[in-house]
Amino acid sequence: MSRNRARPGARLLGVDVGGTFTDFLYWDGERLQVAKRPSTPDDPARAVLEGIAAAEWSPDEVVHGSTVATNALLTRRGARIALITTKGFRDTLVIGRQARSELYALHPERTAPLVPDSLRFEVDERIAANGDVLQALDDREVEAVLDRVADRRVEALAICLLFSYVRPEHERRIAAAARERGLAATASYEILPEHREYERMSTTCVNVYVAPVVTRYLQALAAGLQRPGEPVRLRIMQSNGGSISAERASQEAVRTILSGPAGGVAGAFAAGQSGGHENIISFDMGGTSTDVSFCPGRIIEQAALQIAGVPIRTPAVDVHSVGAGGGSIAWLDAGGALRVGPQSAGAVPGPAAYGRALTPTVTDAHVVLGRLRPDRFLGGEMPLDEARAGQAIAKIAGPFDGDVPATARAIIDVVNANMARALRVISVERGNDPAECALVAFGGAGPLHACDLAEELGIAVVIVPEAPGVLSAAGMLQADVTKDIEQGLVLRIGPDARGVPEVLAETYAQLEQSARRALAEDGYRQGVRLERSADLRYAGQSHELRVPLGASLAAPTIRRALAEAHHERFGHGDPSRDMEVVTARVKARAPGFRLPPGASAPARATGAEAEDSALVHWDRRRRTRILPRAALGAKKIQGPAILTQFDSTVLVPPGWRAGREVSDGPLLIMRKQR
Repeated sequence: MSRNRARPGARLLGVDVGGTFTDFLYWDGERLQVAKRPSTPDDPARAVLEGIAAAEWSPDEVVHGSTVATNALLTRRGARIALITTKGFRDTLVIGRQARSELYALHPERTAPLVPDSLRFEVDERIAANGDVLQALDDREVEAVLDRVADRRVEALAICLLFSYVRPEHERRIAAAARERGLAATASYEILPEHREYERMSTTCVNVYVAPVVTRYLQALAAGLQRPGEPVRLRIMQSNGGSISAERASQEAVRTILSGPAGGVAGAFAAGQSGGHENIISFDMGGTSTDVSFCPGRIIEQAALQIAGVPIRTPAVDVHSVGAGGGSIAWLDAGGALRVGPQSAGAVPGPAAYGRALTPTVTDAHVVLGRLRPDRFLGGEMPLDEARAGQAIAKIAGPFDGDVPATARAIIDVVNANMARALRVISVERGNDPAECALVAFGGAGPLHACDLAEELGIAVVIVPEAPGVLSAAGMLQADVTKDIEQGLVLRIGPDARGVPEVLAETYAQLEQSARRALAEDGYRQGVRLERSADLRYAGQSHELRVPLGASLAAPTIRRALAEAHHERFGHGDPSRDMEVVTARVKARAPGFRLPPGASAPARATGAEAEDSALVHWDRRRRTRILPRAALGAKKIQGPAILTQFDSTVLVPPGWRAGREVSDGPLLIMRKQR
């Protein structure tokens, strides 16, 4: 079977598993279909398989954004693992960078390492920074250490030796010996062949810690997807915005840590471009959290992140997340102040309006204010309990003299403040002006809050994609197939740069060959694009900048590239100064699925289809038009208005207008009236 994802007639499914809802976007070869259903936190695969069965879909390929690795790390429910490292460095995981995350805490609590003291082992070996063997590895000692590892009954083994990124021979031998015993093992040179042993060790341990959990999940999901005589391919979204095979995701599970948010940013950036806006801020508000990302004409990648206090180095879309979603719980603190989140009611029991609890949430506040229409939620398939939502809000209405609508408005104000703070982190605090961007709002709850946040940050344009509630699934479906591969170097470029281009050319040739081979193993040989970059720094600096490189590897070209990047970031650069190439990087891309021109998801029923009006709480109670988004057509509408659709609800507040820039276009553009 051809593995070209864009082949005619292919049936493709994008799936995003969130904390509250699981979202689906299905291409049957001719048209798109969307669906949402409550997530099943106890077994995320169940919601996926039940959703496919309920819709009677038969996908040939499924592209999936998974939170399994993230949740395993957050909840510390990963595998029992051991670590083997160079003699004298077993406590590197504990010592770390000696940085205090809570500088003024009188009794700070450090994050416990993923590998306890009793499961960290040493071997007497040593590689120098230049690759020389200072202390040879003794195979008998390796077998003795592996005997001790086996006695501890661990599920997997991490191997991280000093300077193995320069010369991986010792790590390779230990990994081979462990695998001969049937023990799952990952060596650091396979995951992160770069300098800085602490981050390399931490990343390797994270990969080993979550890999068994991810593998079990993907195997169960793949088994549930298969049909007799019709193999179904499963791909997993990576943190970098591209996808990989399920098999590779099992081996390199650490690359899926930010799987879900990456798909949303990819979809939002594509929506912004189609609307004529290169500079966008993506705003993804779901049921549990909000993810925001600043995209100044491109999707920005970060080289390092931290999850639950654990540092990880892996290419990832630059996303900032906060615990603010439709299911975020409203509560009163010890001083009687109103708080919202970060705790969430999730899918079970969910907001009070879902009919299973009396926990007040952001969703309940919208129901009380009349902004979420109970008969049109999820196309009328999941009616909301307005009375129950009011009862839940009333429980915390004491500080507001028992005024339930006033309490609901306060809940919206508080959660908006939390999200506005997140938007400022990625824009204003980094020297970027949000007013120069369009806000792309998506997620089930994003279009409910977008205009309020845009007004707070001075943003004049809000873009709502055609199916905002499933945009992350759409981004995953259309994501390129990617492979990132890197090689640590410490290559100095001084006045005499002879030999540097040759060394770099050989390094990049090897990396590109490995990247092409990895995509070919997954079945992608045609249309592969290669992108070169390098981590560069001036001599004497301790940190580097990631800089794109072209075909030329001449020393003057690299000097200019660093000077330009350094000037853009810090306001100055010196192309004559000695510099270092720290890491060479290659990203290989095979084109993902591209929707045919004009393809769109047909409008699904939204309960009451006729235009209506109701009194809705804004700054005050106002008569508000309520109509299906599909009925808007080429018309422009003045706020206040509520546009309903199957996967989301769009609020057009007073002072805003909404419409399509193109009469049959898929984007809804909202603009602040002046």
